[in-house]
Amino acid sequence: MTRIQIPRGTQDIMPGTVELWHYVEAKARELCRRFNYAEIRTPLFESTELFQRGVGETTDIVEKEMYSVANPRSNDALTLRPEGTAGVVRSYVENKLYGSPNQPTKLYYLGPMFRHERPQAGRYRQFVQFGAEAIGSSDPAIDAEVIGLAIRLYQELGLTGLSVELNSVGTVEDRARHREHLLAHLNGVRSELCEDCQSRIDRNPLRVLDCKNEKCKTLTKDAPSILDYLSEESAAHFEAVKDYLTALDIPYHVNPRLVRGLDYYTLTAFEIKMAEIGAVETLCGGGRYNGLVAELGGDDMPGIGFALSIERLLLALEKQGVQLPITGGIDCFVVVQTPEAKKGAFILVDQLRQAGVAAELDYLDRKMKAQLKQADRLSARFTAIIGESELANGTVVLKEMATGEQQEIKQDEFISVLAAKVQQAN
Repeated sequence: MTRIQIPRGTQDIMPGTVELWHYVEAKARELCRRFNYAEIRTPLFESTELFQRGVGETTDIVEKEMYSVANPRSNDALTLRPEGTAGVVRSYVENKLYGSPNQPTKLYYLGPMFRHERPQAGRYRQFVQFGAEAIGSSDPAIDAEVIGLAIRLYQELGLTGLSVELNSVGTVEDRARHREHLLAHLNGVRSELCEDCQSRIDRNPLRVLDCKNEKCKTLTKDAPSILDYLSEESAAHFEAVKDYLTALDIPYHVNPRLVRGLDYYTLTAFEIKMAEIGAVETLCGGGRYNGLVAELGGDDMPGIGFALSIERLLLALEKQGVQLPITGGIDCFVVVQTPEAKKGAFILVDQLRQAGVAAELDYLDRKMKAQLKQADRLSARFTAIIGESELANGTVVLKEMATGEQQEIKQDEFISVLAAKVQQAN
């Protein structure tokens, strides 16, 4: 019979590795608590229209990468979420979070996303994304706060050599002024651009600057910069963001070509990069989306956010040789010397677990020597040995694995004694 294999572009996260995920996810949640961002959980699938309107029909995500199916009970389609912001904003509008007295609304999410793209290092078709959104404020200080939240996570996990690339993509009006001059340049090289860029020229010419094709990059290197067409207000906002980043001692580099791959961005756009983490060096990206809430049916509310891939974060940690402080192993392995002791040992393990002690028991009827080897493999701090003499005496032998020291403890005192030792060790 043919063996069924994992779908391409996905991965099994195995014991021994999943603990790294637990650590990183816990760090992200704790950091959000300190920054006063609350968790939101949205569905894994949404109406396809949400992403068409929210992300943009000319984006690679909508044109090429979404997993969509027809809804059998209606005329619309459903899509596995390819990113988190659109769903969060949809929920913000639908649940009237704008009515909360605590404003701006500061939210974060952590969960799987789905994109049908070519798998490579740090990039999967199912991937886990951590993101944060701040909705309801136009203050450039919150732009800097959002960027700070992202970079503080990387820093607290031990990454170094990070750089923030920063740009302003202006407002709709700014881009309209820029568009005429950009089109003049792009039309001059249209026939030499890749097929995707040729189609984008008429629909969304700014996206041409986001092309990763090296020839397209060369052909557009002298294209007019959006920074030269910012209104006085937009330019002031951008300068304020830079000032706040400087105040936070967050280094940045202005990249006029940075436009990001989603259509909803306005004003601030940014990426956090680190060299040599695989096929791509971008760890995180985000920016302002001041028109998105209105596009999805709400009042015209400003917003800003970012998203990052946990897979890419773990790859970056591996590339830099960062060792996360993961503590493995169990607290106690209960060793059974005789068949008569099995039931008592089984009960003891349950009592230990209820007392907060991580405990395990042999279920393969192995000899005592093999059980002690299993305790070593599980990195048990202690072993509890129950045999014929212990049953007769109403005792348990407790052995500390690191030192080899042993003591005989009365059964009715054993739980409290071991729980205290474990707590002290922690």
